[in-house]
Amino acid sequence: MNKTALITGASKRVGKAIAEHLAEKGWGVVIHFNSSEKPAQELKDELDRNFPGQDFQTIHANLANDSQVEKLIPKIIEKSGKFELLINNASVFNPGYISKTNPELFNSQLNVNLKAPFLLIRDFAKHCQTGNIINFVDTRITTNKSNFAAYSLSKKGLWELTKMAALELAPEIRVNAIAPGVTLPPEDKDESYLENLAQNIPMKKPGGLVPILKSVDYILENEHLTGQLLFADGGENLGKND
Repeated sequence: MNKTALITGASKRVGKAIAEHLAEKGWGVVIHFNSSEKPAQELKDELDRNFPGQDFQTIHANLANDSQVEKLIPKIIEKSGKFELLINNASVFNPGYISKTNPELFNSQLNVNLKAPFLLIRDFAKHCQTGNIINFVDTRITTNKSNFAAYSLSKKGLWELTKMAALELAPEIRVNAIAPGVTLPPEDKDESYLENLAQNIPMKKPGGLVPILKSVDYILENEHLTGQLLFADGGENLGKND
């Protein structure tokens, strides 16, 4: 079994940070991308330079395409064998109240954020048989705000899937989830945007990437942990102290 992680959406932002973090700890990384081929290749080149004894590769798949999702894990195994860790990080995040959500928006959120992880979990269990799965949900799953209705439903579903898979796949595979909150600004915003958002959470400051990376470490190191959700959100899931 290779000490290798498949990270979906690994070429940018949180996925990239996790890839770099795991590489520092001796892991090989399969960098999944859809449209971000150039950043994915740049990350691979960077990791190859910094960790010459480890295995890094890129792999393309459109997670909205069932056929491409189902080929993803078999392709990796055919090339380099079974691997130890699946991180379902990739997601799409589009706004829309229930009243404004058409079938295309609904399907786009559910296909990438829920169906693709479902199929990847299934295939990881089938082909790799042992290891760890980490699903990225969202602190929004604790509320019923509907401004991102389809997105929030997809993440609520992914948390339920986490528990279901943890029960079915134990003891050979542990399945846990991480729920980030105010972590990184959107690509078209700066840090002050994030600071303003953070005034509404108990810790009054953005968490950045460190709480997420520490949560990954905790899950991997705690061999008795399965079916659990770590909120890396500065207490946002608790609601407001009015």
